[in-house]
Amino acid sequence: MNKLVFVLALTLLGTPAATAPPRTDLDSVRVWNEFALNAVRVTRATDADAARMYAMVNVALYDAVNGLGGHRAPAVIAGPGPHGADRQAAASAAAHAVLTRLDPARAADYDARLAADLARLPGGSAVTKGATWGRTVGEAVVLTRATDGSTPVESQPAGTGPGVFRAAWSGVQYRDVTPFAVADPARYVPAAPPALTSVSYAGAFAETAVLGDAALPDADLLATFQYWSLPAGSDQPPGEWLRIALSVSHARALSLPDQSRLTALLTMALADTTVATVATKYAYRHWRPTTAIREADTDGNPVTVANPAWAARAGSAGSTPEYVSGHSSYSSAGATVLALYFCDDAIGFTHATDSAPGGTARSYPGFSAAAAEAGRSRVFGGQHFEFSDQAGQSLGRGVASEVVATGLLTTRGPTHHGACPS
Repeated sequence: MNKLVFVLALTLLGTPAATAPPRTDLDSVRVWNEFALNAVRVTRATDADAARMYAMVNVALYDAVNGLGGHRAPAVIAGPGPHGADRQAAASAAAHAVLTRLDPARAADYDARLAADLARLPGGSAVTKGATWGRTVGEAVVLTRATDGSTPVESQPAGTGPGVFRAAWSGVQYRDVTPFAVADPARYVPAAPPALTSVSYAGAFAETAVLGDAALPDADLLATFQYWSLPAGSDQPPGEWLRIALSVSHARALSLPDQSRLTALLTMALADTTVATVATKYAYRHWRPTTAIREADTDGNPVTVANPAWAARAGSAGSTPEYVSGHSSYSSAGATVLALYFCDDAIGFTHATDSAPGGTARSYPGFSAAAAEAGRSRVFGGQHFEFSDQAGQSLGRGVASEVVATGLLTTRGPTHHGACPS
């Protein structure tokens, strides 16, 4: 664990990126991830299902590319693929194989894109062999994940009493889903939230009661909440961090092997963050601020004051238990992978989320700054308490640090170069 913390700390040292030449390839990673992002939007997938889909697509992309002469450990499927096979063809075919099976309703679109990708490549046996290898890898990834525990859907029944989340919620099977990269997601489940009678709870309660109160209009707080809200029908929080990664890697013109490695590391971390996040929510099923503030006279804390008319700025109470904030855990995981991969957290970027008011972009000085804002947005929306944001940030950071420190490393030559995992 000390090694992971040391590696994470070194990301603050960073070095500026050199000017990169323009891309001339098919940019298969970007193209096929855009298809995955759209599939999540159209199907209104949950954040957990979205993270799993993104990971499956990018693991297949990575293993297809790495299996053709790469020298890194596989994510799921080891090579070697056929000698002389085209990597671009393999990448496109691998992603196509995953998406056509996870989203068969749009198979015709995926078929057309694959045909167009292959047509743009020089003809011959290299393309044929690459496409065949990629399809094999994609199908193998789908088969491997078929029994990962993500189905059938399970629910936790509604709870009763002070401190307990009141509604039934579905998707709890994800607490036991087979992880993509971490050894044991349970190790990242945090300690219990502050006791209802504690001063710490009263302080967090008071903050959310003011900042998240719909009766106290504040345009900036509302806009920040909306920017990161990412409800059903969006690409979900994991999708925004995938989009940020695609944008930053495209600007730096990463090679196909490097770009596929980055998105595989990122999406595996996001998917494994799901497991620990759902396990935490299931274990503690802590009540949301709306219930907590309206029923504060039942919590046994002499400092908290009930407000039966209180409503969250977000306009809804929340559909899963409060502890921990999933937006916070996903955002911290995404930011941590990107900072560790580039060995620099202070890489500025401009981004507009799916739910950004008016489509207006925001600029950030680095990845952790964006993750911090995403977490705080949940307090501004009256959806979470700050202790849930902080616990979620820690959870995501831990999962991501393990994924980058132990996953997809070189299998010959130095395992690391400089300060960051290679």
